[in-house]
Amino acid sequence: MSSIIGEGEQLRGIQLPIQSKSPTFAQPWEAQAGPGDLARIAAAADESRLGYVAVCDHVAVPTDVDISSTWYDTVATLAWLGARCPNLWLLSHVYVLAYRHPLVAAKGFATLDALTGGRAIMGVGAGHVRGEFEALDADYDGRGPALEEAIGVLRTAFEAANPGDVDAGFTLAGERWSADQVRVGPPPTRPGGPPIWVGGSSPAAVRRAAQLGDGWLPQGPPEGGMRAAIERIGQLREAAGRADEGFAVGVLCEPVRLGDSVADQPSYALGGSADHVAERLGRYAERGINQLQLSFLATSVGDYCDQLRRFGAEVAPHLPPQPAPPADPTR
Repeated sequence: MSSIIGEGEQLRGIQLPIQSKSPTFAQPWEAQAGPGDLARIAAAADESRLGYVAVCDHVAVPTDVDISSTWYDTVATLAWLGARCPNLWLLSHVYVLAYRHPLVAAKGFATLDALTGGRAIMGVGAGHVRGEFEALDADYDGRGPALEEAIGVLRTAFEAANPGDVDAGFTLAGERWSADQVRVGPPPTRPGGPPIWVGGSSPAAVRRAAQLGDGWLPQGPPEGGMRAAIERIGQLREAAGRADEGFAVGVLCEPVRLGDSVADQPSYALGGSADHVAERLGRYAERGINQLQLSFLATSVGDYCDQLRRFGAEVAPHLPPQPAPPADPTR
């Protein structure tokens, strides 16, 4: 599959607030916010041509784990947003494949891609909450190999989908999943299906991203630092014969606050003038990073929307151009 990010381009976006209310990263104003507020923020992101919006994934959170129970369903939320926001790519960051049969995942994301004209980006990961795996009757200890096999199943299902041949089918004969002559439709809009970006910062996650993915979504600082991880990805892709294929190298940026600071703003936040923020964010492209996941510090829903609009108007013009999403076929 060809990369959606061309040479010299950079895709930027946010993991949406409100759709997860985990206290580890949610801001105080999110506690009472709901779908209407989420729609306002998505509309502001769309208006500002931010790039993408992302939705994360948990299904059954154990009560003894200190994270919120509120995690909007990934595919349902992205589909709802896709119908509202024609100017945005739609990213799962990340969808835990090891919880589910990969053909179910392929069906959901192929449908999302078809309904939004090819704007889906499938970010996948291995998961990390043992109790959630147990609740879903999934294999926690085998989640890494399961993820790798599942990515192969997704590729097979996406590539076999052919709107011009109703008899086309495929067979699975893997260690975990097998099927004899099945079809999964509708076919995704993009040939080969949505790009698959692999999440995680462990050495195993970096390896999977390089060898199996179309991009990498780090979740925290990788072992040895970003520079070493990027070099390792390049080496692994060279060894796998994939060096000439486009690849999305991502980073989780420090939180951004344009203008006046907010209460309790952390010292590591990127704040101040638009010129200062643009100069600092511009350094990522120099390191070979072509995908930025941003977050914005705000005091309310309205303030968050204002931050998005200011970023689009004052900062984005000084950064590399973004890949335009395909035209929405329903409009």
